[in-house]
Amino acid sequence: MAKTIMGNMGYFLTSYLLVLTMLFSANAQFVKKTYLVQMDKAVMPKAFTNHLEWYSSKLKSALSTSPEADAESEKRIIYTYQNAFHGVAAKLTEGEAKKLEAEEGVVAIFPDTKYELHTTRSPAFLGLQPEKAPNMWSEKLSGRDVIVGVLDTGIWPESESFKDVSMGPVPAHWKGACEIGTGFTKSHCNKKVVGARVFYHGYEAAIGRINEQKEYKSPRDQDGHGTHTAATVGGSPVLGANLLGYANGTARGMAPGARIAAYKVCWVGGCFSSDIVSAIDKAVADGVDILSISLGGGVSSYYRDSLSVAAFGAMEKGVFVSCSAGNAGPDPASLTNVSPWITTVGASTMDRDFPAEVKLGNGKIVTGVSLYKGQSVLSIEKQYPLVYLGSNSSRVDPRSMCLEGTMDPKVVSGKIVICDRGLSPRVQKGNVVRSAGGVGMILTNTEANGEELVADCHLLPAVAIGEKEGKDLKSYVLSGKSATATLAFKGTRLGIRPSPVVAAFSSRGPNFLSLEILKPDLVAPGVNILAAWSEAIGPSGLKVDNRREKFNILSGTSMSCPHVSGVAAFLKARHPEWSPAAIKSALMTTAYVLDNTKKTLTDASTAKPSSPYDHGSGHIDPIRAVDPGLVYDIEPQDYFEFLCTQNLTPTQLQVFAKFSNRSCKHSLASPGDLNYPAISSIFTQKTATSFSRPVIVHRTVTNVGPADSKYQVVISPFEGASVKVEPETLNFTKEHQKLSYKITFTPRVRQTSPEFGSLVWKDGLHTVRSPIVITWLAPPM
Repeated sequence: MAKTIMGNMGYFLTSYLLVLTMLFSANAQFVKKTYLVQMDKAVMPKAFTNHLEWYSSKLKSALSTSPEADAESEKRIIYTYQNAFHGVAAKLTEGEAKKLEAEEGVVAIFPDTKYELHTTRSPAFLGLQPEKAPNMWSEKLSGRDVIVGVLDTGIWPESESFKDVSMGPVPAHWKGACEIGTGFTKSHCNKKVVGARVFYHGYEAAIGRINEQKEYKSPRDQDGHGTHTAATVGGSPVLGANLLGYANGTARGMAPGARIAAYKVCWVGGCFSSDIVSAIDKAVADGVDILSISLGGGVSSYYRDSLSVAAFGAMEKGVFVSCSAGNAGPDPASLTNVSPWITTVGASTMDRDFPAEVKLGNGKIVTGVSLYKGQSVLSIEKQYPLVYLGSNSSRVDPRSMCLEGTMDPKVVSGKIVICDRGLSPRVQKGNVVRSAGGVGMILTNTEANGEELVADCHLLPAVAIGEKEGKDLKSYVLSGKSATATLAFKGTRLGIRPSPVVAAFSSRGPNFLSLEILKPDLVAPGVNILAAWSEAIGPSGLKVDNRREKFNILSGTSMSCPHVSGVAAFLKARHPEWSPAAIKSALMTTAYVLDNTKKTLTDASTAKPSSPYDHGSGHIDPIRAVDPGLVYDIEPQDYFEFLCTQNLTPTQLQVFAKFSNRSCKHSLASPGDLNYPAISSIFTQKTATSFSRPVIVHRTVTNVGPADSKYQVVISPFEGASVKVEPETLNFTKEHQKLSYKITFTPRVRQTSPEFGSLVWKDGLHTVRSPIVITWLAPPM
């Protein structure tokens, strides 16, 4: 009997689940999501008077006719695009999207994608102090006619970094607007912040309506990230800027005379591609010269990446696009934003640090970093009990990471707690310890972070230390002895050596989408960066943080990206005729690869020399970039020719051909022939014993230095291949003259790992350096 009941029960449950599944599947086809619909505007029938009318007609033809579908009158279109991207963003069911994709005139359909933010001293560190380069800070060269569009979380307009004192009239080519909303009026824009817009339709379609009680539905910055990046790009000089006394000095952006246009695309729940593409589209129409985008998602094929497609459209209009590489390092191939027409920026340290010490009961002193400054300072004359809730086991223990709900006040009250990095924000771990009654925290790196130290503005006394010191510390605590410690904070220290160092968190190459395009392009300061901050939130970013500061110190490739955007604005002011590719070339070929100890830039994750997969062409050098001697220029059609080598179908290529009706002329023999400032050679073995043929790549340089210039080539040696450059001398007789050369890589001895080197053109005044990577691909199985 029992078996029969159980059997019937099982049958009932199986049937019930089957019905639920069928209902879910049936309803799923009526669930509407946001899709970006790219249209070929050139094929609009003459019967339509404008493109929006045509787009709406196309959309209506694909709408579901089922009873469950919404009425025709519902507004499905949430955005129209007509500058860097052509088409609409609309709410569609999956079936409607598929039906629409087959319609004539529809180039491609992109599902709305969620992106995340990639979260003073740097001008001086980069040699941009006015006192050291007075001739470079004239009214023209400081970027007063250059406008930088910052796609981020908005802006805090009251910050002193955005004052427009002594700035001239807004450039005539600016067509943007200052949108009003909660806490934001037209008066918040000025000659510095020339425009501010918000984009949230995609966000609301995916997440729901924005809670205006908790978030500004306006360009005002609730988060702080956007204010920080905008000030890094072009903040006006502010004397006495600091965070709780740390990093005191004059804060200024890379191009303090540049104008800023804030495009708010990121909200509490993230940043959506429909909003991002709309912002890029609007920014191009508004008249920006530079786009700074400190966010990213995963890596997908060029034609499936709506940000990449929109950036291509911006590049076609002459806009320089700078994006953060991502914070997924030190894992290899962890990059985002890898398209060759985007400048991809990794992060490095500066020669400034915020030292702190852990003084142990056994007399040992461990050095770390911290930005703590509060009333709860531990006495350096007293030792406090030290506790670690993890073990020597390799198994992950939530308590060792000080996650929410893992702290027992009976165990940690009155003690300093050791917390491992990972899974939760670093400052949040400290708040968990504080809430449980702990008096201090020591944050220890794990293998993923190595010896890299990132300072944080903690809510309780806290010090971050490296992995090796952390292991020793935990052994001391777990040894069974009565472990004690105290914490001491040493303020700000300059002249740190070695520096710069490639940040462990900075995303790395290779660029598996196209091995021939070396990424990242370069690195710039991205660790412990001081810049303006939103006064809507405390410096830790935690809701419980009631402190309000005008400046904050943050780390991430989000911070390195606006350094490059600002320097690009600086170069654009100096060379208004330069294309985005010429600016990028100047930045890359003048970048340096030796630190202030004259050794190769160190990788913080390994404490060993970094490679071009870590630092790209090297560390940005703004002063040298102003006068690079030669540039590798790339026209929009050249980028399209690169795409023609990527095995894309005609339909997929049409995604990039739509604006100028481009077609493949097959001018590039291989993707490696794109006139990129970095060089990557790929050897493919056909069998285990046979070598591939020699690889030949071509490059063309444009003379932007003295009319009469003679350059000699210098090539570093490689073990696995011989490298020949023809010709070895380039003789220029006029300005803007173009000369070409070819490089032949002949395989010699197969290498098990990539080889790195460089090609340098020298004329006695300029050093034009390109990194070289030689990769050996194993024969097919």
